[in-house]
Amino acid sequence: MGNGLACMPKKENKGSIGRSNRRTGRSQRTLASDEELLHRQALSMAIQHHQLSQRFEGSMSRRINGGSTSRRIGSTSSRRHNFSDPFSNGKQIPDFIENIKIKKFVLVHGEGFGAWCWYKSISLLEEAGLQPITLDLTGSGIDNRDPNNISTLAEYSKPLIDYLQSLPEDEKVILVCHSCGGASISYALELYPQKISKAVFISATMVLNGQRPFDVFSEELASAEVFLQESQLLTYGNGKDKSPTSLTFDKQQIKGLYFNQTPAKDIALAAVSMRPIPLGPIMERLSLTPENYGSVRRYYIQTLDDHMLSPDVQEKLVRENPPDNVYKIKGSDHCPFFSKPQSLHKILLEIAQISEKPIDVTTDCKAVE
Repeated sequence: MGNGLACMPKKENKGSIGRSNRRTGRSQRTLASDEELLHRQALSMAIQHHQLSQRFEGSMSRRINGGSTSRRIGSTSSRRHNFSDPFSNGKQIPDFIENIKIKKFVLVHGEGFGAWCWYKSISLLEEAGLQPITLDLTGSGIDNRDPNNISTLAEYSKPLIDYLQSLPEDEKVILVCHSCGGASISYALELYPQKISKAVFISATMVLNGQRPFDVFSEELASAEVFLQESQLLTYGNGKDKSPTSLTFDKQQIKGLYFNQTPAKDIALAAVSMRPIPLGPIMERLSLTPENYGSVRRYYIQTLDDHMLSPDVQEKLVRENPPDNVYKIKGSDHCPFFSKPQSLHKILLEIAQISEKPIDVTTDCKAVE
């Protein structure tokens, strides 16, 4: 009678039911596989498009990245600093890259994002002769696990921890994180400091010992408790009588918060790719020690036109938990890998060249157009 059920016989053959269930299972697995393939193809196409576009944007890149922005700061002022867009033809590798000892950059995305968000940085780092590694944290990107079932930072960060565990004993990487990805790399710094040469926080939650990642945003969103009570986009995976398990930002909301300087094509990519944010990991207090977390050099990149994590809050973060150096990107929203990819790339190259020898923490900072 219109819904298909009235046409079914009253007696059902168990064998046919089993075959039907197996077909359903195969169908679901096929859909999941197709979805993963689609995301991988989209990322590949985005990288290819960016590489092609670099050939036509060389003159503009030189104007954006030249001039006074090549000045260095603090104890690094005597090091080589010629960053006048060596990437415009998509082929040339700068000579100074040969002097960079750690060439692997592990790029860790923020809340709701995935490995896909780094496609411009992947292209630029590869063109420079470096080795970017991207991964999806649990329940992010093409990792199909339900964000509502991710309750701890250890679960959420497992892909990153597994990667660090797999590294040979004598190999190190540079960790780069965005936004709430700061919690994951802080957790990694505490567990495997010997595997990490440097840690770079991009408008990120650089937390203190005993602090929750969400506490960093508390001044922007009132207290965590009030925010959770007032938000209409929460999912209660364990029932309404329990704490919420994930948060989904409205598409118009994220455009104003995250992408106020981002090109339209990247906003479109984010709109179809962002996933719900598991709340358990960002509500967890981190345990960080000077012997582990404190033994790795940290760098903070501030974004000066950020509506998600305001420049004032970022300034407070670096004041309360001083990194080795601070960089500032003018005109960047919360996502400089979209809005200011060349400026972000130049800073990453500069950080890669800095010696691993311990230095005194400096409060100097450098602004990049």
